[in-house]
Amino acid sequence: MITAATLDPDTLHTRAQRFYAAQMQRLDERDIEGYAGTFTIDAEFSHTPGRPPSRTRAGIVEDLHEFHRRFADDPMQRRHWVGMIDLALAEDGSIGSTAYCLVVKVRPGQPPEFVSTVVHDVLVEINGKLFTRSRHVSYD
Repeated sequence: MITAATLDPDTLHTRAQRFYAAQMQRLDERDIEGYAGTFTIDAEFSHTPGRPPSRTRAGIVEDLHEFHRRFADDPMQRRHWVGMIDLALAEDGSIGSTAYCLVVKVRPGQPPEFVSTVVHDVLVEINGKLFTRSRHVSYD
């Protein structure tokens, strides 16, 4: 567990950047099970306004497969760019993370579309690895 005594802000920020890079690449490649595996077993994930959050890893898998089925005939490729990561260590050892996420939607022969979001996460360290315990995405 990360504590204030063991916290090196630069190392933690680098770990978070690497975590988000690997996590978003899984999502963009539609490796739904791999993406969900970066969340805790009891995670909560809210990503679409007006829809209830997904709960548990299995719930995230089900939700994202259903979400992507709606776009099965659409050749769109999404790319998630996470940046401006602001981290805050909580007393329980979890890490509050607020980051901007620019979602780029690309279709062959068309100009890209951009969606601007803010991602509010709670990250936890389990056996030396970071996992998302909760994620709430808001749209600009």
